[in-house]
Amino acid sequence: MAVVWDDLKVFLAVVRAGTLSGAAAQLHLGLATVSRRIERLEAAMGAPLFLRTQTGYRVTEDGAALVERAEDMEAAANSLAGHVQPSREVTGTVRLATAENFATDLILPALGRLQERHPKLCLDLVTDVRSVNLHRRDADLALRMVKPERGHVTLQRLGRLGYGLYGAPTYLARRAAPADGAAFDRDRFIMWGEGHAHLAAAIWVEQVLQGRPPVLSTTSLATQVAGCVAGLGLAVLPHFLARPRGLVCLRADLGIDQPVWLVTQTDLLQSPRVRAVAGFLRDLVMENHSYLAGTMAGGA
Repeated sequence: MAVVWDDLKVFLAVVRAGTLSGAAAQLHLGLATVSRRIERLEAAMGAPLFLRTQTGYRVTEDGAALVERAEDMEAAANSLAGHVQPSREVTGTVRLATAENFATDLILPALGRLQERHPKLCLDLVTDVRSVNLHRRDADLALRMVKPERGHVTLQRLGRLGYGLYGAPTYLARRAAPADGAAFDRDRFIMWGEGHAHLAAAIWVEQVLQGRPPVLSTTSLATQVAGCVAGLGLAVLPHFLARPRGLVCLRADLGIDQPVWLVTQTDLLQSPRVRAVAGFLRDLVMENHSYLAGTMAGGA
């Protein structure tokens, strides 16, 4: 049985909403229609995609394997739709929330393309993401690594952000040889401060240090990069920030890669100005997919 694209759209809506009713409201479809399309997709795939529980629908292992492929198709469909729409002038302001490293090293170098395409579009870029709450509608859309759990928003997974362990050539030149069986027991580390101890990068370094203090702890990624470039110690950094600065990767896969989410206020999905920015971000992340993941050198 062939897979129908409309069924995949419903599948993604149920994954994101966690319930049939939530997906039905998001797609403006009847509950019975959503249920039928999920059943038809499961029949086409030959496997159950959800566990039906009293609290909602939880994706199965087979369903989880389908999510990324379905999101790739969704991104391609959205990109195609953006290219075939009748041309019309896009005006107004779009408030985009994102991490500072995404803003400075990914978005801003390519922003001229969006400005050339839509000269009357204004982008309000908010990089203090901790102060932005999409549930309160503080931003129209966001590019972030943390998946929001609240708010009437639509999510799309665009790619992944890869992390590695990096050091400056100056640090590595004077680095003490590690003891047998303890690769980093004599190394100095730069890491996140106490308020960010929950982050995967902080947890990884903490496990390596085993109670030893870091040489430097900071509250921003930019200062960690600067400290690493200065040769103060090793740091866990995104590949796309570390490699262009001449840092040397000691371990390329730490098992802490993060998904990159495009989060849009659902009732703004059809807004021309929001669609223009969302399309720009989708294309930008997809163009730099390998660069962000750390599987190649290069960039925007």
